[in-house]
Amino acid sequence: MCNHETSMENNGNASDQMAPQSRGTEQVVDLNSWLPVTASRKAKWWYSAFHNVTAMVGAGVLGLPFALSQLGWIPGIVAILGSWLITFYTLWQLVELHEAVPGKRFDRYPELGEHAFGPKLGYWIVMPQQTCVQVASTIVYSVTGGKSLKKFFDLLIPSVADVRLTYFILFFSFLQVFISQTPNFNSLKGISLLAAVMSFCYSMVAFIASTIRGSHHHPATYGVRSHTTAGQIFDVLNGIGTIAFAYAGHSVVLEIQATIPSTQKNTSKKPMWKGCVVAYIIVALCYLAVSISGFWAFGNVVEDDILISLEQPRWLIAIANFMVFLHVIGSYQVFAMPVFDMLESCLVQKLHFTPGRALRLAGRSTYVAITGFIALCIPFFGGLLGFFGGLVFASTSYFTPCIIWLVLKKPNRWSFHWIASWISIIIGVLIAVLAPIGGIRQIIISAKTYKFFS
Repeated sequence: MCNHETSMENNGNASDQMAPQSRGTEQVVDLNSWLPVTASRKAKWWYSAFHNVTAMVGAGVLGLPFALSQLGWIPGIVAILGSWLITFYTLWQLVELHEAVPGKRFDRYPELGEHAFGPKLGYWIVMPQQTCVQVASTIVYSVTGGKSLKKFFDLLIPSVADVRLTYFILFFSFLQVFISQTPNFNSLKGISLLAAVMSFCYSMVAFIASTIRGSHHHPATYGVRSHTTAGQIFDVLNGIGTIAFAYAGHSVVLEIQATIPSTQKNTSKKPMWKGCVVAYIIVALCYLAVSISGFWAFGNVVEDDILISLEQPRWLIAIANFMVFLHVIGSYQVFAMPVFDMLESCLVQKLHFTPGRALRLAGRSTYVAITGFIALCIPFFGGLLGFFGGLVFASTSYFTPCIIWLVLKKPNRWSFHWIASWISIIIGVLIAVLAPIGGIRQIIISAKTYKFFS
């Protein structure tokens, strides 16, 4: 178990703000001044906005029309809006809980879990969930990056259409090896800003292109995809998981807030929440625009990635796919940074490695290689969204923040926060239990026609 202790008086680097009182504390301070999450605390509120957009509006938005084709018009839109409201509320809870104890900051999700449930139990409740979210996201983004880059070249240079998807995923992973050497979260601000801009741009391209196509070519039916009762049930479960995946950013919220300076007079809550509100307005705009226009244009034959369905105009769709490629380069790093933080902390504290460039190069490159290999083995975009969305994303985004809130804040029974928390918990648990079933089925169906490393 790798623990970190951080005081509230953090306006610059962690090492500049904490006065160690013992050798053990000094080691924690020195480590915090090097670890990627806490090394720099000079972020502005708008950093929070584009970090959250990068984390949210990613691969998930491209799968929302597919989710509507599995759920139908009304249930699908209700699920998207309902998830938006629930996760907006749980996001607020996490921002408030970041400095729940005066003079102390919970810079990492597991630290908040430790405070709520105890040092050992809390860590092992939250850490595996958060790590699964980070790893799952980076795997899906590796698949998305490879597929989007392949689509870009297929549209502009048809002669390379026979080049295997494997090579594009490998190229994406190769790029990540270099970019992952970015020392800390705050150093990602340029990459994250580019990724956020790209996510909004390709969402608008998908919206406009789908709207134009829908106005000229109406699909045969807007019914759900499957024609059997069993198929419809599995599709509903997978669709709900896909929507849950689209709200995955909570797993990095505390780490993003950790980069914002905070004092007892001016805590990090106000600038962080300001950025979150801006981000969630953009999320709502992108999600509704892409999901509704995509399903309207293609009906129940829409692909699990809307940009794969869109073919015309070729140059515009090619550019949109390249925007996706640029976006997932940044979003991969946003989700990977907490993993790097945990990995490097454990290597230093438990295995006594020396903090430095060599450790960063070896540890992060190994992680990128592992996630890239898994992406090569199972590049099933739609099934991965549903499976991971239900399995772990529902927990970190829907109900874990509410459970922690109930434990720490102890709201009065039948008060607003008590009712809202329990509604979120019940819905989140149902998603976590049922959605992976649909995702597994979707992966099995895709696997029937897939050859490894094809």
